[in-house]
Amino acid sequence: MGNLVLAGATSGSITLEPTAVAGTSTLTLPALTGTVLTSASPQSAFPTGIAGTGPAFYAFRATSVQSVSTTTFTKIQFNGESFDTANCFDSSTNYRFTPNVAGYYQINATVNSNYSTLKRLLFQLYKNGSTYNSLADFDKGTAEASSFNSASGSTLVYMNGSTDYLEVYVYLNGTTSGSTLGVYFNPESTSFSGYLARAA
Repeated sequence: MGNLVLAGATSGSITLEPTAVAGTSTLTLPALTGTVLTSASPQSAFPTGIAGTGPAFYAFRATSVQSVSTTTFTKIQFNGESFDTANCFDSSTNYRFTPNVAGYYQINATVNSNYSTLKRLLFQLYKNGSTYNSLADFDKGTAEASSFNSASGSTLVYMNGSTDYLEVYVYLNGTTSGSTLGVYFNPESTSFSGYLARAA
């Protein structure tokens, strides 16, 4: 087994020089300028965009039931955050995620209606204002059912890291029977989360 010796000044460039031939093993460094990182390097040393260092967020409906008109797609107003590592989620105005790193994002959402008897619970992920994917769709047809009022879903989506944004829209069909048909609140009931799975 060969050894590597650090040769050079303690500041500036350092050269790796093998003192013996280590079998047929070869370490090839590309003709690029950069920093060599190791398993001991802190996360802050890695370039933004490497999986594990990109944007990640967890948002939720924090205060009061959000009223939803029956049989109408309505954007959920996620007005609370557990974390938002790159300040890419807007929880006060547009309630959307606009990541600042291009790549492929794992997205998750859970929606809970405050009304326990529904005909249909559907929610979709919108990208740039248009439907990207239906995350969940529970349809009981014409009969109302008390066996469901919550659903979860996930998907993978490419984002360009500058102008692309994501929102969640919900569609409910049911009767209110004196209470407001809407989306329930608290971090466990109605949430929207995501993270960079792979940089572009």
